[in-house]
Amino acid sequence: MKIKKKLVIGVCFYLITLLALSVIVGCTPTTKTIGISQVVTHPALDATRQGVLDGLAANGYIEGQDLTVDYQNSEGDPSLFASIAQLFVTNGVDLIVSIATPNSQAAVAAAKGTDIPVVFSAITDPVGAGLVSNWKSHEDENVTGVSDMIVVSDDVDLIMKIMPDLKTLGTIYNAGEENSGFLVEKLKEACEALGIEVKVATVSTSADVATAAQSLVGQVDAIWIGTDNTVVTGLEALVGISEDNNIPLFAADEDSIERGCIAAYSFDYYDIGYQTGEMIARILKGTKASTIPVEKGEVISLSVNTAAAERMGITLPQDIINQAKTVYTE
Repeated sequence: MKIKKKLVIGVCFYLITLLALSVIVGCTPTTKTIGISQVVTHPALDATRQGVLDGLAANGYIEGQDLTVDYQNSEGDPSLFASIAQLFVTNGVDLIVSIATPNSQAAVAAAKGTDIPVVFSAITDPVGAGLVSNWKSHEDENVTGVSDMIVVSDDVDLIMKIMPDLKTLGTIYNAGEENSGFLVEKLKEACEALGIEVKVATVSTSADVATAAQSLVGQVDAIWIGTDNTVVTGLEALVGISEDNNIPLFAADEDSIERGCIAAYSFDYYDIGYQTGEMIARILKGTKASTIPVEKGEVISLSVNTAAAERMGITLPQDIINQAKTVYTE
């Protein structure tokens, strides 16, 4: 009986020890959960999201193995921005990734007062949008990210090289997108210095793009669009009207060049996402978001579409084509 009693006690002690070890191990899980909030479906933002996942995978966080991803897309519905952000907070994700401005603002607001970091991507002016107080030091803010801020004056210079007689430049943007308003102001500054008049048409939804484009027909020599999510979502309508009326159309992102605009100095949004993914991995490994300065996209290159130019009555100078990293011919 004594032997059996000792055996029972020994087995119990062994089981208790295993249970204690499992609790200790359970306190430091290796799998992380992130929530990804995307404002709308279109190629540039889709490429950003894929870049994020690939950047994470390259740094040891592979979806389905070391990483659980809750992906939510509001498809441009403002009523969903806050509810998606709150869903992530309620579910206690380890980190929120927000792609584009309005849902990033919602994510920062929802995560405030919690220990959940927010990493934004594809944001033009994070300070102006109220996401961080400044680019470098934001110790009281559990937020950082990667900006797609472009140099608008470079785009204007490019347009002038292609159309030296340009007098009037049109642009279309969603006035509700703060970053788009920022780019339009930069456009006006660059054009004013060159004596170019800027005519503006605004939209609220992608369904408004065709009407806005039609309002510029006969009023402008060319049209430039920034990285406005609403306009880019409705780009095909704008391209069609530009082709029908021989109005050269320029953009600020490479995906729009592939879809039918003429030229841009732009980021590859996959690269923006990959850079963001690397940043997220650092945070998941223990670096505080508040200690990481906001970064700008690292690679800017020239893309042109010779076929689109021809359809809009423009012949691209050969030196511009030679400088381009990517040339679309169909």
